[in-house]
Amino acid sequence: MDKPFSVDSDISSRPSPNAPSTDGRLQDVSSEAAILLIDDDPMVARAIDIALRIAGYRVDTASGPEEAWSRLAQRRYAAILLDMNFCAGAADGEEGLACLRRILADDPQACVVVITAHSGIRIAVAAMQTGARDFVMKPWRNAELLAKLEAAMARTAVGSAAPTRASTVEAPAVLIGESDAMRDLRALIQRIGPTTASVVVTGPAGSGRTLAARAIHAASPNSANNVQRIDLRSEDRLRQVKGASGTVILRYVDRLDQIAQEALVSHLPGSVRCIGVADTIEPLIPALRRRLATIEVVMPPLASRGDDAILLARHFARVGAERFGKPTTHLTAAAEMALGRTKWADEVRGLALAVERAVLLADNGVIDAALLAPTPVVIQSVSLGDTSFTLTDAERAMIQAALREHRYNVTRAATALGLSRGALYRRMARYGL
Repeated sequence: MDKPFSVDSDISSRPSPNAPSTDGRLQDVSSEAAILLIDDDPMVARAIDIALRIAGYRVDTASGPEEAWSRLAQRRYAAILLDMNFCAGAADGEEGLACLRRILADDPQACVVVITAHSGIRIAVAAMQTGARDFVMKPWRNAELLAKLEAAMARTAVGSAAPTRASTVEAPAVLIGESDAMRDLRALIQRIGPTTASVVVTGPAGSGRTLAARAIHAASPNSANNVQRIDLRSEDRLRQVKGASGTVILRYVDRLDQIAQEALVSHLPGSVRCIGVADTIEPLIPALRRRLATIEVVMPPLASRGDDAILLARHFARVGAERFGKPTTHLTAAAEMALGRTKWADEVRGLALAVERAVLLADNGVIDAALLAPTPVVIQSVSLGDTSFTLTDAERAMIQAALREHRYNVTRAATALGLSRGALYRRMARYGL
């Protein structure tokens, strides 16, 4: 039986990807090409990482779907290697198929090769029917794995209207979140994205409206072409609009007065698909509303998205650690409790700023509640004399989480919460902790 974790000699002896070929041109495989491996088995991940790096690829790994969405939100990959089971004991491939469907929904041009057990031919067939480019059975020979991966990438490039798509600077439009509100949003985008309907994305500033607009474009048949963004506050907006083609994202459409809106309607080419971004569609005149708002997509505020704030914070922590050259970071239980109970100014943008600041200030890669809130995290505080406080359920939950996190060491829990020992003791007594 072939050994799945060995590095085959025929890979190690291959020419360097940057070495000239016999006709004087560089090899087709670029050392800049990045592969994403999604697999929860560290031994498998390590073996594949070694094999692909020897072949000249850069490899990022994700241990499961949550980390994969974070990786995919940061950059576009030449190919994705996807294991089909993640939870212990799982063997039906449903986790992998769900992950595959979402990857392709976010980026229909993604090149995905799935990895499954030798007995999982049914799973492999289902993956191919879903849109995977190929499959690899365990155990595999590294030469076979590499050959299938490179063939899948070559087929993707030939079949794409934009062969350089994988190397574009802008990452895919990945909407991170598992709340019902975000699932409904992704489902709506998949329904309207493939059409030519013009759309206005509304909701609070900072909630991810432009990202949703990009996701709509990504789900369209025109996704291989770049989308033009026009700031309608600029003085030359009409010139930009008149010369537009394909799909355009129109920002601040609700900031225009009636005369400016009428001018916009008259200058918009009829063949252009418009995706507007606005706080609300109420200020739009009827003619512009008919032109732009065939469908209104409402971006849910972060406060209505439950634990999505925690998923986003973990993502921003990964991004911040990579950007600033900091060690891998993690949030304490108290910090994650604080995230879900805090109303963030500027929505997701405000959360991102707070987490990036915490990454810079964290010791040993640990982010506690105090780093996320420069002042003590108290939803409501009313002074009665000099020692009494009114507590909320949110504060009680955060104190409990901090105490558990630090094994009921009051000094450490108080530091994590940004309180003095005395203040924490008073709150514990007040709440019967």
